[in-house]
Amino acid sequence: MKIKIFISLAFFILLSGCVGTSSSGVFGTGVSIAMDPRTLGTQIDDSIMDKSLETRLLAMNKNYFLSVKSKVLDGRIFITGKVDAPEEKLKITKLAWETKGARSVKNDLKIKEKFSFKQSAKDLLITSQLRSALIFNKKIKAVNYNIDTYKKNIYIYGIAQNKDERKEVIGEAKQILDVKDIISSILIAEDLRVQKD
Repeated sequence: MKIKIFISLAFFILLSGCVGTSSSGVFGTGVSIAMDPRTLGTQIDDSIMDKSLETRLLAMNKNYFLSVKSKVLDGRIFITGKVDAPEEKLKITKLAWETKGARSVKNDLKIKEKFSFKQSAKDLLITSQLRSALIFNKKIKAVNYNIDTYKKNIYIYGIAQNKDERKEVIGEAKQILDVKDIISSILIAEDLRVQKD
């Protein structure tokens, strides 16, 4: 069992070196521009919203640079990370809603607890297993998805080409052992405000 975990961890490290740059895209939206069904204008709008929110978060607290992450897809804001107190989570949600152009806000911030190396290693393993599964599944454009795992809960953000692809992604996540819950924020390409012709 230990050998399998070690091999999976080594495989993740290799994949993260290969996939890291291509999965963040030029504008950092977490979706490759070439595969992204949004128009270039929508991608730029989302990038501007994301940078605006990041700047305002840093003005609020410099520690948020490392502890809070945001993604904007089609005007929808997704926030993950860790904060010290529930009041901070509420303030960040309010700040996100005040971002010009925001259509919705999904706040998955967690309140900080004691660091556990064992838990972090399990979360990293879960993320790497799902990332690998998405890459090897020919029905899924893996570059269109971001994955975060916290306390065995998988958070998946991205844009699916159709409902079948979304179902396939969630199906792959359900195959991973030791997962407590799957929280997906996967948009369907046809539901975007403006699509490529």
